[in-house]
Amino acid sequence: MQDIINSLPKRAKDKNNENKKFFQKLKKKPPKNLDYVMQELHEEEFERTECLECANCCKTTGPLFTDKDIERIAKHFRLKPQQFIEQYLHIDEENDYVLQSVPCPFLGVDNYCSIYDVRPKACRGFPHTDRKKIQQIANLTLKNVAICPAAFNIVEAMKQRING
Repeated sequence: MQDIINSLPKRAKDKNNENKKFFQKLKKKPPKNLDYVMQELHEEEFERTECLECANCCKTTGPLFTDKDIERIAKHFRLKPQQFIEQYLHIDEENDYVLQSVPCPFLGVDNYCSIYDVRPKACRGFPHTDRKKIQQIANLTLKNVAICPAAFNIVEAMKQRING
């Protein structure tokens, strides 16, 4: 698995122009069944993919924390939201709350998340390949293919399925 993770940024970079063109085409004229196809590809990939073997998302990037996320996680730790923010988060250049550092402080050496039941919304949905209207989150998806082997595979399968 580590070899796949190590090669992923280069593989994603090599496919970046092709993927950008593909998503531009999708934005202009998305197939009627795109949401259905994406759901199917997502489910097929995650039948083969075990996130606990990888956890690259938790090791290399941090999610955005919504106000609801902060309240929920702070409550879990029996902290006031402001205490949780001061201990774990900072505001980034886009004015969003993000982790002070990566890897995620809640990731265990076994790749399990210590706050899994109360984890941020962004973590729950990652890599967002089963979202409706995926063509609208093209930039996010292009970033995620360099982080998540499953997202990379889903986009490759998506190009095959849609371009035939």
